[in-house]
Amino acid sequence: MQTKVRREQMLIAGDWIYAEKTFQVKDPQNNQVIANVPSASVEDMIYAIEQAESAFRHLSSWPTHERILVLNLAADYIEEYFEMFSETIATEGSKTITEARGEVKRTIQTIRISAEEARRLKGETINFDQKEGSENRVGYEYRFPIGVIGAITPFNDPLNLVAHKIGPALAAGNPVIIKPASMTPLSALLLAKAFTHAGVPKGFLSVITGAGREIGEPLVTSKAVKMITFTGGISAGEKIAKQAGIKKISMELGSNSPVIVLKDACLSEAVSSSVSGAFAAAGQNCIGVQRIFVESPVYNDFLQSFIERTQELQVGDKMSEWTDMGPMIHEKEAIRVEEWIQEAVYEGAVIEAGGNRDGAFVEPTVLTNVSHESKIYKEEIFGPVVIIESVTELQEAVKLANDVDYGLQAGIFTKNVDHAFYAIQHLHVGGVMVNDSSDYRIDEMPFGGVKGSGLGREGVRHAMKEMSDQKVVCFKITNMLGA
Repeated sequence: MQTKVRREQMLIAGDWIYAEKTFQVKDPQNNQVIANVPSASVEDMIYAIEQAESAFRHLSSWPTHERILVLNLAADYIEEYFEMFSETIATEGSKTITEARGEVKRTIQTIRISAEEARRLKGETINFDQKEGSENRVGYEYRFPIGVIGAITPFNDPLNLVAHKIGPALAAGNPVIIKPASMTPLSALLLAKAFTHAGVPKGFLSVITGAGREIGEPLVTSKAVKMITFTGGISAGEKIAKQAGIKKISMELGSNSPVIVLKDACLSEAVSSSVSGAFAAAGQNCIGVQRIFVESPVYNDFLQSFIERTQELQVGDKMSEWTDMGPMIHEKEAIRVEEWIQEAVYEGAVIEAGGNRDGAFVEPTVLTNVSHESKIYKEEIFGPVVIIESVTELQEAVKLANDVDYGLQAGIFTKNVDHAFYAIQHLHVGGVMVNDSSDYRIDEMPFGGVKGSGLGREGVRHAMKEMSDQKVVCFKITNMLGA
């Protein structure tokens, strides 16, 4: 049955508008067109920035209690239309309906946390009398909103990653302009409806859809935009960093996440967690498991169990609750992953499971004997492929884990606390998950990486600090009254 094609509007400074030029959003599972979405012009983006700056000037002291109310009402709206949000994520993207429902739950939590943290964005008093001669000075520092935030979001978490930009920005008192991924803009537009329904001040939120190559540069380079927060690939991140000029930049640029499994680990837990971490969202996950290093005494048992569990995964219709893994976001991405697999095999890799492609679907794939110089080993796969390798000891595993240009998160499975702390201290990553795979996150924790994985930290409270500045106030008391 042919899906009815929707005609969407975009949100510019509080007004929902159509555009003369549009682009198609397709369901990657069957390539059916599901919506025609406005393709914004440079003038649209400039107007949104101007209106955001004007709104901020007129409401720079937006009361905290009003921010809290707007955020909670937006979360209420999402709860009320929970299934609509879930179906939107699953239809326009790669996630199964079960995974989409999980993302909606997390989005609600992200926005609720933003409301809670709005009341906690505080300064502190300063003891000026710690310096000799400053006994008659008192003061404090406080945080204030920086102004217009420009946010660019990816396709793989089309709702919650947008919430991670909007929630902290509004909680800190800033207007925010969202440029969502063109493959999955519908979730961001639906989230914008939740916030307009909640009463976000006019001009404080825009969701501008269209080609990044056309409307990205005016957003990034505008002097009125005080911060750029970007989640995406490293090449785009490098370009943004060069264009942005002197302003705050926060970037999450992906990873090539390792998991270490030691001989004393609970193998069943390590297998279950790592299979899920490798193949959730068809492997299109920045903290997804890509390389697994297994201590040699348990390597064969781990590998066999991992292969068996992988082969049990149900690949197919993402709208079925029985499906474990759906398609990749686009057939061209599936073709890329297939080519990387074939290149690795040519260089000596062995396919232990999967390896085949059908349209946008790639089978969950397990590789061994992968060359450390191959593209699939050194770069971010961003697809349903995992590499498993035997190591002789923890130190070797840590050295290999660090031998890439990424460092977002890592996992280690062990019952030995000394081994756990060795990994914590020596893995070059932003987060170490002990007895979990790399694919674990809660929305309040600081989230970000080192090396090529990015700059700064997300996680609501930590993003709010990035989206605010400090001001120091000092009073010199010149007329000290006697007793």
